[in-house]
Amino acid sequence: MLMPPFELHHPKSVDEAVALAAQLMEAGEGFDWVAGGTDVLPNYKWRINTKPHVISLAGIPEANSISSTSIGCTVTLDALIQSDESHPLLVEAASKIASSLIRKSATVGGNLCLDTRCFWYNQSEDWRRSIDWCHKADCGTGADCRVIPNQNTLCVATYQGDLAPNFMALEASVVLVGPAGERTMPLTEFFELDGMKKNVLTPGEFLLRVELPEAASARVGAYQKLRVRESWDFPEAGVAASWVPGDIDSLRVASTALESIPKLHDAEVSAHLKANDRTVDVKALAQAVQKSVKPVNNTALPPAYRRKMVRVLTKRALTALGDLR
Repeated sequence: MLMPPFELHHPKSVDEAVALAAQLMEAGEGFDWVAGGTDVLPNYKWRINTKPHVISLAGIPEANSISSTSIGCTVTLDALIQSDESHPLLVEAASKIASSLIRKSATVGGNLCLDTRCFWYNQSEDWRRSIDWCHKADCGTGADCRVIPNQNTLCVATYQGDLAPNFMALEASVVLVGPAGERTMPLTEFFELDGMKKNVLTPGEFLLRVELPEAASARVGAYQKLRVRESWDFPEAGVAASWVPGDIDSLRVASTALESIPKLHDAEVSAHLKANDRTVDVKALAQAVQKSVKPVNNTALPPAYRRKMVRVLTKRALTALGDLR
């Protein structure tokens, strides 16, 4: 398929990128940020929410740096896997994303900011026109949501990024940069429960890097993923867990690909700690995580099956952590 026309910009610093974004906004010109382009550019070929300008972050040195506590947004998944500085949980998760060829281009920031996906959204413009417009892909048409009919106030497209729950389990924060300056927040506060809005990024703002606490290096983690084809597909469900061995209160469990946002399950974990011996009731916790998620029918596998598998994935992830006491 032919790429629609757009102007590609190559800023060489954070300040240049922010200034360019401000300039385009002042001129009323729409734009997208792009890092590796493995999700944005295929969507452009399908004519899904294209913009006249695309700003590449690939030339910004700060965005390509990696250490044990800081990972730039343009660090590729392959570089994350190969780096001696990377946490083993992130290596495990990144290794399960797409194919080895895609991992050489796909980036950490791109995976965290991955567009939400849906049967009705990820289709060509001609396909959508032939049945009816999609509430998310065809803004301004007044179209209803095809997944939940007769409503056009909330998009339920599914977030299917792999890295987010693993970063959440490691208690990561994100640094956002834009015309209004720089701000840092926990990754758990970055996502917004709306398949159209997706996250809290404001116009002209982008995710510059992910930061991990020093204590993250002491954590042991595991990531379990359900997908149709093991060597390629987006997750249909994913569960990440981590803890500091010997410190049961440090246990974190997070899920992805089940709703419009990834989710940290702190409430479920707290509710299933056995008070008498400070151990975790793994079976009960897995059931609680399963009950807390609400997948809808807009991905390859039926929502009932995906929800059922959440219990299995959670048990496997927790079991991989060892003796939780």
